[in-house]
Amino acid sequence: LCFTPYRMKALSAMNLRTSRKHEAGLILFVTSIFGILALTLWPTYIWMDSPGVWGDIRILIERPTWKSSLIPFTVFKDYIEDLFKTPVFFFATLINFFGNLAIFVPIGFFPALLFRDANWKRSAIIGFGMSALIELAQYFIMRNVAVDDIILNTAGAICGYLLYLFIRKHWTNFTDGFLCREVSKG
Repeated sequence: LCFTPYRMKALSAMNLRTSRKHEAGLILFVTSIFGILALTLWPTYIWMDSPGVWGDIRILIERPTWKSSLIPFTVFKDYIEDLFKTPVFFFATLINFFGNLAIFVPIGFFPALLFRDANWKRSAIIGFGMSALIELAQYFIMRNVAVDDIILNTAGAICGYLLYLFIRKHWTNFTDGFLCREVSKG
């Protein structure tokens, strides 16, 4: 909202006008970015044991990690065996998997909805770049850094683009309302 006057001036210079749908979509997109940043860059003591704040309560169960091995099949076999050791471990893995996918769906969906020339490669690059920057920042705030997060987040951004394609195919008039229109001269 702070940049609205600047954006209106820039759109006017490009001979474009915005709509209420476009503005609402931009607000939702920016809100989702800030939500992702809040969830991923929150201080580590919220998620781990912290005697000063939470006592000895563990809020999030330690997530599974890949075992080091030179044989990929052995790594996969060990991972699957670990996955089914306890129901809690299994559900923590599911939450990690689907959570990392779902949190980045807006990163692929909103740019495709709001900007022209959208494609899956652009959504993948945006998802990968944002995820990599978040993982880099998490290293410095002593959060868990994992390559699987980058892979899942990138896949989530691609899923967001696929969701956009599905909506565009079935409700074209709805999606067209989110794009800026050229101002007719006359």
